[in-house]
Amino acid sequence: MSIRLVDERSITKHIVKESMEFLLRASDIDVAVVGGGPAGLTAARYLAMKGFIVVVFEKKLSFGGGIGGGGMLLPRVVVQKPANEILEEVGCRLKEVESGVYAVSTAELIAKLASGAIDVGAEVMLGTLVEDVVFRKVGGKPRVSGVVIQWTAVALSGLHVDPLGVMARAVVDATGHDAEVLNIVRRKIPELGVEIKGERSMYAEESEKKIVEHTGKVCEGLYVAGMSVAALHGLPRMGPIFGGMLLSGKKVADVIAKDLGR
Repeated sequence: MSIRLVDERSITKHIVKESMEFLLRASDIDVAVVGGGPAGLTAARYLAMKGFIVVVFEKKLSFGGGIGGGGMLLPRVVVQKPANEILEEVGCRLKEVESGVYAVSTAELIAKLASGAIDVGAEVMLGTLVEDVVFRKVGGKPRVSGVVIQWTAVALSGLHVDPLGVMARAVVDATGHDAEVLNIVRRKIPELGVEIKGERSMYAEESEKKIVEHTGKVCEGLYVAGMSVAALHGLPRMGPIFGGMLLSGKKVADVIAKDLGR
């Protein structure tokens, strides 16, 4: 087999050109999903399936959020009905360990959930931190109108480098326990009235139900899914069961689609 030889100039040219074309497209999108964990990837998949232009901004160089760590670094996590249907759609192999309860490989869950989102058109930017939001007044009403992004490596280095803005019709905080976007809005845009009660201690049954129930719109332009919901509303955590996360991602996609007219 003969390998195609490519010199350094061509490698650099193609990476820069294709990346810049993507960034131009990503500067004005329908939905910015902040956080590439289970809720964020699920939301991105269902939004992309509905025809929206979606970009997931993930601050790490890999996606999956809390899935990879599982429970105490063990390689299986649990999901329950009806969240198993979401995973079956993307090809995850599930083992029913009791009626309506399934075990799944952490690696397979991450890989297939991400692939499922990307395959239907969602884009993912890894190593990209959302450090602020874009704020506008539309018809005299304040709203979140996008996100402000920076390379995670720049933030970690402590260098002063100005970020770039991305306009979006909707922003989803799927950043998990820290509720990073909600906290930005709470500090910087008090007129939007975001109050964060803080996550409570573990109560799996209650948390799985309540997180899905409270998923949705926070204020104009801003939505919440996953563990950020617990932080916002003072709900308990649930540990390594991910059905609520998946169902929260699906629900927020439905809420946004309705609000944006699809």
